Amino acid sequence: MKVLKASNYDDMSRKVANIISAQVILKPDARLGLATGTTPIGAYKQLINWYEKGDIDFSEVSTYNLDEYRGLGKDDPQSYRYFMDHTFFDHINIDKARTHVPDGTNPDAAAACAAYDKLVKSAGYTDLQLLGIGRNGHIGFNEPSDVFSKGTHCVDLTPSTIEANARLFDKAEDVPRQAYTMGVQTIMHAEMILVAASGADKAEAVRNMIEGPVTPECPASILQLHTNCVVVADDKALSQCTSMASV
Repeated sequence: MKVLKASNYDDMSRKVANIISAQVILKPDARLGLATGTTPIGAYKQLINWYEKGDIDFSEVSTYNLDEYRGLGKDDPQSYRYFMDHTFFDHINIDKARTHVPDGTNPDAAAACAAYDKLVKSAGYTDLQLLGIGRNGHIGFNEPSDVFSKGTHCVDLTPSTIEANARLFDKAEDVPRQAYTMGVQTIMHAEMILVAASGADKAEAVRNMIEGPVTPECPASILQLHTNCVVVADDKALSQCTSMASV
């Protein structure tokens, strides 16, 4: 695990965008695993800026998002498909047919998850998987548990995750209680994993991810075992880490 220290959120965003752009430049038909939430917004804005300047071309790129709320359709402003379209995809020259998000409208959880697993596997998994990290150490919507998850599955969101996501809804009661998410095993198939973290509220989770034991009680800790994982975090997110040595 390689740790890159950033001075603040903007610096973290630029570093993350640099790594993603390098992947696309080196491999124009790159398969990118993407994340939602507030953490990657700055990186997406930077990538849009470089696209508008003619520095990067997304026309052959395909994308595979980590997760989607169960029950929300693509036109729902709170869905992750809507987020990705309006935050990133609508502003670059990517083919929307090559952008993939789990189908939150499919009420058959087993069928929805199996279909997404088949899609990601048939593509050859991702070249680069972007991740954020939750305050409880979750990646995607893989919440703390007694086992690591495998394929895409339906998960019950924990109270802390619902609370963290409530800021994006009118009220906490509006936050869906379930989501479809890539499993940890699927995430670990990525050629490279890129973790972005910012803020003091993520410091404990980042410490557990980097320095703690590998345990499903902190799903992100499994990333210690990946052969090509890069963490980009700002000073506040790294404030509880006692060692910055790469492993």
